[in-house]
Amino acid sequence: MNVKRSLELLGDDYTVIDGEGHILGRLSSVVAKRLLNGEKIVVVNAEKIMITGDREEILRRYKEKYDRGSKDYGPHFPRHPERIFKRTVRGMLPHKESRGRTALKNLRVFISVPEELRDREMEKISSALFEEKVRSGKGIPLLEVSRYLGYEVRA
Repeated sequence: MNVKRSLELLGDDYTVIDGEGHILGRLSSVVAKRLLNGEKIVVVNAEKIMITGDREEILRRYKEKYDRGSKDYGPHFPRHPERIFKRTVRGMLPHKESRGRTALKNLRVFISVPEELRDREMEKISSALFEEKVRSGKGIPLLEVSRYLGYEVRA
């Protein structure tokens, strides 16, 4: 689905959050809670969201998730950065119930900033910022994890 149509389906009253420099789990939990409260949210720069911890441990853990199951029957784990973020938010929602499905339909996630959203004001979640919360500075961006899993950036 293209960006313009995706945003049309969402309507006009949505919040844009810039994911750059945020911690994956903290941002996901804030977004999930706001979605359950009926908000419509668009997250941009998904590839720049950070995962905290030791680099090798993170890559091993995500590779294990990706390799689990079979190609035919699943469980299927995404490789794309925006899909990994959306899957993380889904895990924090009651996605098998109608209110969780509705909440998930009100979320749009994009890699970089689409042309249609360049002039919109973007919000930062202060409780989820990487620089403020992680003293050791250990962590890697979601794009690096995606590339490790086999994701190739299309030009």
